Amino acid sequence: MRLTYLSTILLPFLLTTQTAANGNEPNTTNQSFNKAKKSLESSIYNNHRETIYCGAEFTEKKKVIPPPGFETAKYIKRSKKVEWEHVVPAENFGRSFKEWRDGHSSCVDSKGKSFKGLRCAKKVNTEYRYMQADMYNLYPAIGAVNALRSNYNFTMLPSSPSSFGSCQMKIDNRKAEPPIAARGRIARTYLYMDSTYPRYALSKQQKQLMTAWDKQFPVSKWECTRAKRIAAIQKNSNLVVQSRCQNLSEKIIY
Repeated sequence: MRLTYLSTILLPFLLTTQTAANGNEPNTTNQSFNKAKKSLESSIYNNHRETIYCGAEFTEKKKVIPPPGFETAKYIKRSKKVEWEHVVPAENFGRSFKEWRDGHSSCVDSKGKSFKGLRCAKKVNTEYRYMQADMYNLYPAIGAVNALRSNYNFTMLPSSPSSFGSCQMKIDNRKAEPPIAARGRIARTYLYMDSTYPRYALSKQQKQLMTAWDKQFPVSKWECTRAKRIAAIQKNSNLVVQSRCQNLSEKIIY
């Protein structure tokens, strides 16, 4: 009973207190990944249905309209549907949880077999669920691109060709290079997660790259609008994006 109380009542307070020094407060409103996806579909992207990497349109029923020249040799069925991508992969912060690495006494299936990883962390750890459901880290992506990107870190791959035809998303040797149009949003998402959740920390190399992309690729009106809409639902602000939006001279329309 005491553990349940701590998880449901005290954890949001503790998370907020931990991150107050960094400015950003974490998601303590919704711990359901499915609910987060539904909110994104109905209230955030309802009039801006475009995927992050390839700029593909998608319908209200999540059917993808691929851009001309888009190609994929794998995950053909998934290429026809939009999926919600963790830009900072769930595994990258999930590994910091003991339940992900080692399992838990509660993580036993109907056949008595123990399990760990995402499934166990999601079942047992409330903090993990809040991080997994943080909408600032969730973006629509063509299913095949989401699948092939996997949990790979972003980097520059100058000698690698596009992995998806006209969509300039490159995946090679367990690394990924996103198209130019996505780099700023990706960078500010990584910087948000790094400054918000004590469990997640960018490596020195990744932080240098994301800081550079943040400066090279400024926010758009849509990125500012998206952050405003998420803040209204999730009840915490993305101060990384918010501070960049203050420099926009154009009026933001919501």
